[in-house]
Amino acid sequence: MFAIVQVGTLQYKVAEGDTIDVQRLDAKEGKTITLDQVLLFADGSKVSVGQPYLKNVKVSAKVLREHLAEKAVSFKYRRRKNKSWKKGHRQKLVSLSISKIHCEK
Repeated sequence: MFAIVQVGTLQYKVAEGDTIDVQRLDAKEGKTITLDQVLLFADGSKVSVGQPYLKNVKVSAKVLREHLAEKAVSFKYRRRKNKSWKKGHRQKLVSLSISKIHCEK
């Protein structure tokens, strides 16, 4: 059994027990959140696709921690001009542990 959920602008394939890193949410560590933007739900050979979301499927997840992603470095260099610049960025992430996928018939 798995589901494809949308968190922010990104989509994730999740199953019970999975851990995913998503962009920062307004949730505290240890709290349980509900992801209700489910695009697809598959249970064995039965597959349900939303238009755009499924109304009877919800995913419960526990917030594990907030952390920073690895640094992404942007470097630009202009030859023969003695000009270059280097910038770094670290995205703020939240780790979620998928606890349950609820499907109401």
